[in-house]
Amino acid sequence: MKVALISMRPKIANKQANLKTMESYVKKTSADMYIFGEICLTGYRCKDELRDLAEPVTGPSISYMKKVAKAHTCYLIFGMPLLDKTIKGLIHNAAVLIHPNGTVDTYNKWFLPTFGPFEEKLFFDEGEHLPVFKTKFGKIGIIICYDLFFPELCKAYALQGADIVICLSASPSTTRKYFETLLPARAIENTVFMIYVNLVGTQEDLTFWGGSQLHSPLGTVLAKSPYFKESCVDCDVDLNDIQRARANRPVIRDMRPEIYHDLYNLSRYHTKPTKK
Repeated sequence: MKVALISMRPKIANKQANLKTMESYVKKTSADMYIFGEICLTGYRCKDELRDLAEPVTGPSISYMKKVAKAHTCYLIFGMPLLDKTIKGLIHNAAVLIHPNGTVDTYNKWFLPTFGPFEEKLFFDEGEHLPVFKTKFGKIGIIICYDLFFPELCKAYALQGADIVICLSASPSTTRKYFETLLPARAIENTVFMIYVNLVGTQEDLTFWGGSQLHSPLGTVLAKSPYFKESCVDCDVDLNDIQRARANRPVIRDMRPEIYHDLYNLSRYHTKPTKK
């Protein structure tokens, strides 16, 4: 499978321009799967405008990209503000996966940073599901940016059979060292391919560093885009590497499920209940 990692510089609140940019990358690069960054449809720093820019799954932007996926027989993954399917007025920081046949899957970001320059809980509702999506190449799980800091999500995907975990991001330059530390760790501790796709460019007080990258199940960097530059890098992914990695480092086999019960109690009550 060939994947294309696009470090895109989205135009703020200009969905039509950003759709055209995404389509242009698909047209000029040959790949099976094209991956764009967090909220690349609208740009990250839209604040109150997000409520007006958000669309449902059946909205015009996804419909447009469905035609692109069908025309090029490819998978597309990108971020956008998505209206809740059930409750009016709620929006999610979402990732959209469009299949070549037009099927659409979505993931809603679980962990919404609301500290320092980040204000996501002011605008978005938290996700509650961890779906694994089947493709003709293998199973994938998707996380978004700050989700990477919570290893339980990637572990949950690995235990559901995910071969690849994809992280869409809008990470500013001040957090680069954290992401570049955590990405290989998540790959190694779950023996999955980790794909990271970040935005580039400056939006108000944030400068996104790009640096999209792909890590093997043993943490080796297989592809990496330049920092602070809009770019597209592609790489072949051999899912057979997962079996070899799990023979070399059998972390999935050796995990101890009972620890998760203990972690719940430690997190909920800050103490481990004593056995009676």
